[in-house]
Amino acid sequence: MEFLRDFWLFLKERKKWWLLPLIVLIILITLFIVLGSSTALAPFIYSLF
Repeated sequence: MEFLRDFWLFLKERKKWWLLPLIVLIILITLFIVLGSSTALAPFIYSLF
């Protein structure tokens, strides 16, 4: 959790707000890959692509 706090302070201090959507997108893609490969949700995620 300290990493998230440090990252938030970095964004706030350096005005790097354009990084936030990029990080969110990377997290969402990672979740799709993890859920698509190992759970019962895989057929539903596969049909999206």
